[in-house]
Amino acid sequence: MQKPVLGIIGGSGVEDIEGLVNKRWQPVDSPFGAPSDALLLGELDGQPLAFLPRHGRGHRIPPSEINYRANIDVLKRAGVTDLISVSAVGSLREDLPPGMFVIVDQFIDRTFARDKSFFGTGLVAHVSMAHPVCRRLGDHIQAAAGNAGIDVVRGGTYLVMEGPQFSSLAESNLYRSWNCDVIGMTNMPEAKLAREAELCYAAVAMVTDFDCWHSDHDAVSVEAIIKVLLANADKARGLVKTVAPRLQTDLTAAACGCRSALEHALITAPAARDQAVMQRLDAVAGRVLGR
Repeated sequence: MQKPVLGIIGGSGVEDIEGLVNKRWQPVDSPFGAPSDALLLGELDGQPLAFLPRHGRGHRIPPSEINYRANIDVLKRAGVTDLISVSAVGSLREDLPPGMFVIVDQFIDRTFARDKSFFGTGLVAHVSMAHPVCRRLGDHIQAAAGNAGIDVVRGGTYLVMEGPQFSSLAESNLYRSWNCDVIGMTNMPEAKLAREAELCYAAVAMVTDFDCWHSDHDAVSVEAIIKVLLANADKARGLVKTVAPRLQTDLTAAACGCRSALEHALITAPAARDQAVMQRLDAVAGRVLGR
């Protein structure tokens, strides 16, 4: 059984995890271009870990310009098996106040300016996104949050908007009418690409504000978001530290359906497949292309 490697995609401060040893920043090349940054590699209580700052160190890259394909590709090349995405979101519900953590289980993708698949002309594939996150990994996060004393809600729909501007009031109210729970700018196409790469993926959404729909709160501002983000960073680090040991003892991981998402996904006939495209997909789809 492949030894689990925990991947974390998050923002500034999340990488400063107590107990992370043998730390080193390691550049990893990708045929899909430059990722957001080098990977911070290390071990946490014997658990290999790879951290990638989604926006780059110093928050240099806006949501629409993140190279999501390269990010997922380099994590796969680094051996990551289980990927936890930590992101800041706005709340679309009264009972999800700033400071609350939500283990997301559904997405509505409203982005339009991003490359959303590793596949394309020369090699076509279709994966299921009916259940876009890994339930097994979500169970570990929920248990770890309880052990770490973190207030967390299990389940919720994340509306992913293009950005970088925040919502208009009309948009915010529209998304509330769709029964969305939180809103952010980063988890798509990240989740779709993680599924194509056969990674177990789970999303932890950290609520920073009430978007702009709440009449008793000021409209969302960067200053308000940063204030809550700093308060949440310590909780996020504690969550990572607590969830890491659980992966080492999980004997069900090898049979997780996320790890065979491409089993019946390739639709292009072998004789019609573009060799250059196949070479670019060596990490993402090597398991099925090597047959």
